[in-house]
Amino acid sequence: MKKRFLGTAALASALAFSVSFSSYAQDAAQDLKKAGHETKEAAKDTGKGIEKGTKAGYEDTKKGTKAGYHKTKRGTKKVIHKTASATEHGAEKVEDKSAPK
Repeated sequence: MKKRFLGTAALASALAFSVSFSSYAQDAAQDLKKAGHETKEAAKDTGKGIEKGTKAGYEDTKKGTKAGYHKTKRGTKKVIHKTASATEHGAEKVEDKSAPK
């Protein structure tokens, strides 16, 4: 009877150990799979953040470039008109000096 009990106890403990070991292996595999998914999601989030920052930088640069272009264009026109006015004024002075007396 003792042998039978020992055999049953040994079988029960082996079965319990194998069930707990296989559940541990499943937990480890699930943990690795979960870690892989979390890493993937973190990479996606990082990519989206970079994309958003890049778009914002592009839009700000585009806006600043247009503003600079328009200011340069306006300033150039202003200089041209002032130069033309000064040239006319200078031409009048020269004309007065070169007129026959």
